Amino acid sequence: METEVATAAIGSEFSLFGLFLSADPIVKSVMALLVISSIWSWAVIIDKSLTFGRLKRKSSRFEDMFWSGKPLDDLYRKMGDRQDHPMARVFAAAMEEWSKSKNAGRSEALVAGARERIDKVLNVTVARELETAERNLGVLATVGSAAPFVGLLGTVWGIMNAFQAIAVAQDSNLAVVAPGIAEALFATALGLLAAIPAVVGYNRYSAALNSYAVRLQGFADEFSAILSRQLDERAR
Repeated sequence: METEVATAAIGSEFSLFGLFLSADPIVKSVMALLVISSIWSWAVIIDKSLTFGRLKRKSSRFEDMFWSGKPLDDLYRKMGDRQDHPMARVFAAAMEEWSKSKNAGRSEALVAGARERIDKVLNVTVARELETAERNLGVLATVGSAAPFVGLLGTVWGIMNAFQAIAVAQDSNLAVVAPGIAEALFATALGLLAAIPAVVGYNRYSAALNSYAVRLQGFADEFSAILSRQLDERAR
C-alpha cells in the first residue's frame, strides 16, 4: 500500500501540471510564454484557414459574375455596398475612378490621364488588400523562429538547476537529478510544440497568400485592359 502511494505521488510530481508547479520561476515563465505563444499561433492558423477559404469562394463567385457578359455598370450598381472581399473592392475602386473619368473628355491626353489614374487606383487597392490579408502572418513567423530558442533557455536553466541540486545534496542519484532534467525536457517539448505548427502554418498560408496575390493582380490587369479599351473606343 505504501508503495502504491509513493508511486502515485511520484507520478503526480512528474505529470505535466506537476512539472509546471515544481519548476523554477524562470522555467515557469518560459513555459507560460510558450503556451501563450502556441495558443496565439493556433488562433492565427484557424483564422487564416477560414479567411483564405472564404476569399477563394467569394472571388470565384465574383469572377463568374464578372465574366458573365453583363455590363460593368450594371454589375457595379448591383453590388452596391456589398464589397466584402478584396476582388470586389478592387473592382469597385476602379469603377469609381472610371465613372469620374469617362465623361472628363475625349482627347488623347485626357484618355491617357484617365488610364494612368485607373492603373494607380488598381495598384494601390491591390497592395492595400494584400497587406490586410497578410496581417498576423508575422506572428507565425516569429513564434516558429523564436519558440525553439525560448524552449532552449528553459532547458539550459533546468539543467543548471539539476547540477545545483547535485552540488547541494552532494549526491548524483536519479532522485536528485530527475526533477531538473524533467522540467528542462518539458520546456524543450513546449518549444517544439509551439514552433512546429507555427512554421507549417506560416509556410502554408504564405503560399496561399502568394497564390491569391497572383490571382488578384491578374484580375486587376485584365480589368485595367478592359477599361483602357473602352476609353480608347470613347476617344475615337
